Amino acid sequence: METAATPSPRDETLGVIGIGAMGEPMVRRLLAAGRSTVVSSRSPRPALVEAGAAWAASPRELAERAATVLSMLPDLPELDAALAGPDGLLAGLGDDRELLVLVGSTSSPTGVREIAARLAAATGGRARVVDSPVSGGVDGAEAGSLSIMLGGEPADAARAAAMLAPCGRAVHLGPLGAGEVAKACNQLVVAATISALGEATVLAERSGLDLDALWELLGGGYAGSNLLESRRDRLVRGDDSPSGIARYLVKDLGFAADVAEATGTNPALLPALRAFFDEIVERGHGDRDMSVARRVIAER
Repeated sequence: METAATPSPRDETLGVIGIGAMGEPMVRRLLAAGRSTVVSSRSPRPALVEAGAAWAASPRELAERAATVLSMLPDLPELDAALAGPDGLLAGLGDDRELLVLVGSTSSPTGVREIAARLAAATGGRARVVDSPVSGGVDGAEAGSLSIMLGGEPADAARAAAMLAPCGRAVHLGPLGAGEVAKACNQLVVAATISALGEATVLAERSGLDLDALWELLGGGYAGSNLLESRRDRLVRGDDSPSGIARYLVKDLGFAADVAEATGTNPALLPALRAFFDEIVERGHGDRDMSVARRVIAER
């Protein structure tokens, strides 16, 4: 069995599955930092291979070649599918390999713990899980400035942090599921902020204010935020072309509601935010950028 005392190329390699809007720029940051990286996807990724990534034809091959695998798949059902079957990640372990699965999606803390328990039972503890959701969007992935929220055993979290260092700042926040709780909190703040920014923009516009001057001024005070900085031009121009997809916040706020229920918390903002983002989707704007909040406020 491979151990920390006998590192192998597989130990030093990070596998990535889920090469989408976030996964691809993260892989590019890993490659730029010299991290040995293997990728797997339903469709070939010749540009990443040309940039230096190795290609795995299946999740099974990914696990055969990398002791740590980052899943940037949309959610846990997609990860379950990648784990199972003759070509799945677990099939790549054989009888003696270990695997650390990093769950980079925004997912249910309970669901992450359930997957970890199933993997441990199926492999005698050789397959383990760290939840590692990220915040910072595509811009942060491209810049290598993501906030990476880790939950899991300390040694596993330390390994995850070392592997993901080129992608941003990774912080271990507690036991398995802690990263997903942190991401739910993050998304609650994001949803509240973009909703307030959209509403304030409509109020200011209908009052005849210069929107560009307004947000330049307010951005230097307590109303300033990274979200305002990244969405300011969109809010001023009314540009909600797809980027940070609005409908994803419906799922994320649902996870926040699960955490509220599990902790006996009676939130004030969360129910209103869930209703608002449900409305965004019902109005047919779910695939627009979250700054579509401005448009929906104006439509109401």
